[in-house]
Amino acid sequence: MIAPASGPTLLGVDVILVGTILAGIAAAAVVLVIYAALTVKDPMAKRVKSLNARRTELKTGMITQGTKKRQSLVRKSETTDKLKETMEGMKVLQESQVKQIQQKLAQAGFRNKEMAVVVLFSRMVLPIVLGLIGVTIFYWTDVFPDWSSTKRFMGFATLVILGYKAPEIYLSNVSGKRIKEIQKGLPDALDLLVICAEAGLTVDAAFNRVAKELGRAYPELGDEFALTAIELSFLTERRQAFENLAYRVDLDAVRGVVTTMVQTERYGTPLASALRVLSAEFRNERMMRAEEKAARLPAIMTIPLIMFILPVLFIVILGPAACSIADAFAGDGPPGSGGA
Repeated sequence: MIAPASGPTLLGVDVILVGTILAGIAAAAVVLVIYAALTVKDPMAKRVKSLNARRTELKTGMITQGTKKRQSLVRKSETTDKLKETMEGMKVLQESQVKQIQQKLAQAGFRNKEMAVVVLFSRMVLPIVLGLIGVTIFYWTDVFPDWSSTKRFMGFATLVILGYKAPEIYLSNVSGKRIKEIQKGLPDALDLLVICAEAGLTVDAAFNRVAKELGRAYPELGDEFALTAIELSFLTERRQAFENLAYRVDLDAVRGVVTTMVQTERYGTPLASALRVLSAEFRNERMMRAEEKAARLPAIMTIPLIMFILPVLFIVILGPAACSIADAFAGDGPPGSGGA
């Protein structure tokens, strides 16, 4: 019986099988990319809902709401109220921690201040849950039988620390990405503010116009400017609206813009000239950051070049020759097997 012919092998691995698997993965990735491109959603859809909720929240301070509206608001906060009462009963809830988490939530784009209680509660519960999971995995079962007691304790401690730091790490990651996106679009926003100020628009109308124009290119910045325009229209003190913008965005550039706006409102200084100077400074800073990244690029690319690109290049160049040599040696019979 003749054995079926096998494909070429490299280091004992079937090349055709590996190529088929990689081709399947590439085809699946192409399908996912096409699906993601065809199902692009409006980035401002969710933000418009949050802005409308903020507008409604500001109106509640000036207009008396009906009984049904008040009941719905109370019903939405029952869960957080219970969590808050539980944590206060355990003497683990501090007002300073709540304010700190509320600011981090605002910087991450979460408008609901009641989520601060949920974050603090999860920071208290997650270490216990992950600690129990760690005890089950490392001590009660034989998932890692070869691990010593030190390694088991390190794994348990890692899970507990991760449970305590996970909410804070998540908020820091989200707020960091959001602040970077805001920082990218701030010079363009200031240029549009200058144009609106020179055209004779008021400050709140200028913020609203810039939010509409930059909403798709920089949705985070458009969200903040739209919320500032709403607060300028409803708050009794316009200075509070600008201070809220600096509270939500942890950037020195935004604090400079807020200071300029407050001084303009108080002393009547020309807004367009001040914003033009700030815009030029921010553009220079953005160019310097781009040049810094470009200067770091050769050093950053060294490790990927050595670890990923060069091995693949050697495989492509030497692979066919190695396969031919392996087939040549496999085709030769054992010594002394020739005919008499």
